Parts: sequence; structure tokens; C-alpha cells
Amino acid sequence: MQSADALAQQIDGLVHLDTQRAPNGLDLTVGAVFRTTGYGQLDFGGSEFQAAPRERIEPVLDDPEDDYGWWTLEKGAYLIQYNESLHLEDGQQAVVTPLERTLHAGAHHGAFVLDDGRDPLETLLVVSRMGCRLKENCRVSRLIVFG
Repeated sequence: MQSADALAQQIDGLVHLDTQRAPNGLDLTVGAVFRTTGYGQLDFGGSEFQAAPRERIEPVLDDPEDDYGWWTLEKGAYLIQYNESLHLEDGQQAVVTPLERTLHAGAHHGAFVLDDGRDPLETLLVVSRMGCRLKENCRVSRLIVFG
């Protein structure tokens, strides 16, 4: 497992390394939120794969003086795009898991494994029945790289 400082060399788009540094990896931050507007499509071989169409949701400032806005998400599933992108070296694998704070705020995403880099790096965020607010650049996930 790589240290946060070593891993930072393989990440583009870090918001603030000192805050995102974790004992076993780096925290990932939300850069964009999308709602799906139709269905996606999966098949066995992949030749008929289609990603679900999406539309971007813009964050809203609570106060005109604020520097960062909020996404107020109702119950449902959303695609989130991280600020960060990942470059993996040969033989490396990465795991992305939700932070405990994300779960306590009423949202979650499945853990997933990457065996190649991603730009953009995205996941499906599921929001509970009470909804959840995300502030721009909030930390929601942990990235750990092995190898």
C-alpha cells in the first residue's frame, strides 16, 4: 500500500493535499454531480454497452458572499465526478470506498476496484430517503493503491 505522499504523485486535481491525506491513501473530492436522464445498457460482450445519459446539476450558493455552493440531492442515484484523476503504473490496483462520514450524511456508493487509471474518475452515489447536501469539493471517498 502506498503512502499518501507517494500516491499524490499519481493524482491530478488534488484540492488540498494536507486535508486529503489519510493514513492509508487519499480522500477524493466531488467536482461535479449529474442526474441520469435515461437508461444505460449492458451486454455480455460489451459491443452494445451504452452509458446512461446524464445532465449536470449546478451547485447553488447559500449566500452570494460564499465561495462554494451546495448540491441539495433528493432520494435517488446520482453520478459524481471527482476533482481528482488517477494514473496507475503497471501492476498497480486501486480501491475506492465511501468515507464513513458519507454514510453518516445519508449517502453511499459501492466500493470499486480499478486496474487502470481514470480521467475522469466517477462513481454512482446513492442518496437515502431524507436526502443529502454536498458542498463543492467535499470529501466523500477514500482511494487506496496497492502494488
